[in-house]
Amino acid sequence: MGIQLKDITFIVLDLETTGASPTQGCAITEIGALAVRGGEVLEEFSSFVNPKVPLPEYITALTGITDEMLYSAPLIDSVFPEFIEFLQRHDDVHLVAHNAPFDLGFLKAAARTLDIAWPKYEVIDTVRLARLVVERSEILNYKLSTLSEFFQTETLPNHRALDDVKTTVEVLHRLIERLAGYEVFTGQDLLQFMKRLPEKKLKL
Repeated sequence: MGIQLKDITFIVLDLETTGASPTQGCAITEIGALAVRGGEVLEEFSSFVNPKVPLPEYITALTGITDEMLYSAPLIDSVFPEFIEFLQRHDDVHLVAHNAPFDLGFLKAAARTLDIAWPKYEVIDTVRLARLVVERSEILNYKLSTLSEFFQTETLPNHRALDDVKTTVEVLHRLIERLAGYEVFTGQDLLQFMKRLPEKKLKL
C-alpha cells in the first residue's frame, strides 16, 4: 500500500547561491531546510556558506545577503557534511523544493566536488505538483510568491533560504490537501501522480 502521506518525512529545502548554475562556477551561499511530518516541524537546518568569491551586486539586491555576512561563514567543506547528517537523521524521507532541479543541481555538484556520496531520495518539486493540482485558470503562474499569495501563507518568500522553506512548507501542505480529490493518499500514489507531468524544464 505504501507509506501514508501523513507518515512521510518531507525535508523541504532551499538554497541561495551566487548565480544560476554550478556549471558556470556559481556557489551556494545559504542552505535552509525543515524536516516536517504530519504537519509538525521535526527539525531545522540553516547555515550561511562562504562561497570564497564576491557576491554579484544583483544577488545582494535580490537576497539582502552581503559579502560581510558571509565573510566569517563556514565553507561548504564543513557545512555540506552537516547537512547530509541532518538528512540522514530522519526516516521515510522525501526531499521537497520549489523548482527542485535548481537546488538539487547545486547540492549534487557540491557532493561531487567534496567526493561525498549524495543519498538517494525521492524528490517532490512543488512547481510540478502545483501545475497538477492548481488550474492555470486559478493562478497567474507557479512562482513561489504567486502560490504564497494564492494560498495566503503566513510566511512570505523573500529570497532567504529558511523563510522560503517555511513558505514552501505551507504551500506543500495546501497542495497535499488537494490530492485527496485525485485519490492520492500514499507516497507511492504521489510519485505515480507526479508522472502525469513529465520532468523537464518547466515555466514557473
